[in-house]
Amino acid sequence: MSLFQVDSGKEWRGGQRQSFFLVRELKKKGYSCRFYVQPDSPLYKKAEQEGLPVFSLKVRSEIDVISVLKLARQMKKANCVLVHSHDAHAAAISSMAASRAKVPIRVISRRVDFPLKNNYFSRIKYRKDIDMIIAISKGVKKVLVSCGIDQKKIKMIPSGIDYSPFENISSRDYLHRELGFDKDDFLVGIVAHLADHKGHKYLIEAAAILKKKAPQIRLIIVGKGPLRMELDQQVKEVGVEDIVFFLGFREDVPQIMASLDLFVLSSYLEGMGTSILDAMASRLPVVATQVGGIPEVVNHGKSGLLVPPRDPDSLAKAILQFYKDRKLAYSFGENGYKVVHEKYSSRAMAKKIIKEYEKTARRKNIHLRPIKPFIQKKK
Repeated sequence: MSLFQVDSGKEWRGGQRQSFFLVRELKKKGYSCRFYVQPDSPLYKKAEQEGLPVFSLKVRSEIDVISVLKLARQMKKANCVLVHSHDAHAAAISSMAASRAKVPIRVISRRVDFPLKNNYFSRIKYRKDIDMIIAISKGVKKVLVSCGIDQKKIKMIPSGIDYSPFENISSRDYLHRELGFDKDDFLVGIVAHLADHKGHKYLIEAAAILKKKAPQIRLIIVGKGPLRMELDQQVKEVGVEDIVFFLGFREDVPQIMASLDLFVLSSYLEGMGTSILDAMASRLPVVATQVGGIPEVVNHGKSGLLVPPRDPDSLAKAILQFYKDRKLAYSFGENGYKVVHEKYSSRAMAKKIIKEYEKTARRKNIHLRPIKPFIQKKK
């Protein structure tokens, strides 16, 4: 009996990391699972490199009939007893395929705090024969309930990270050397998709305020997305070309985090913000907006400062507070480091999800146990 994991993401973002971590833990624990992802995507390549049971599934849209038929055929062939969809497109495809293949257990992860679309297709996707919806934060759960989802079906399981890549990084001047910064420059960074809900434009407005008050502050923007040209233009219009640096998509996020003095997330909508966990694992203080699941992660006044969304003045004020008080920044960073190790590991996340799988299976009289223990090969 197989557990199917379906992720239609074409990029390597927070959601793809979570599905990757989950499949890795399922394999380690000996579960028979199959990981369906977009062909030639970063997720496919990383899963293949890790030796995970990954298969390509080209999902063009939520009504991709070819993908539905292909997935349903694989479900029947592999005796799929559970399918877990990790995004909205995957949920649509998996729902139709599972109906054809008569898959008994169906799970969806919801990572964003956007309201569900109010149409027939969305209602079917999130309600029909769905056993469990995993919300990554209380904020996401609240939105789901407000959209009419039965809260008994919602399980709140926060995202987790593998914090080992953030340990034992000796160089703290990685970006200073790459971009030619002075040793006294104060580096503030954001790692996020360049999309409207991430609020980059408000952060750039804050940069214009900070330039007048603290000219040694530098803003590092990591990520790619549809707003790149628009944000480039904004940077020129407000006159901060000399202090704002776009790095695009990067694979070396742990090294970048180690070079920063402060992490910021300026979203006005956010399910949780796993980049905040990366920052906390790097011992960075955090300035973030008080939206979605962020307040569940960042303890205001202890590991970071929370400000209202869409408020450049408040963003600038909070950043300036850490710039002026380095002891405060250090203590907040240490507090965040402790929290992320205690509450937000990828193993803990996977363990909770697997436990919910097994509870649902028992309720349906389905045997769901590892077929064999995973044995780590000796190097």
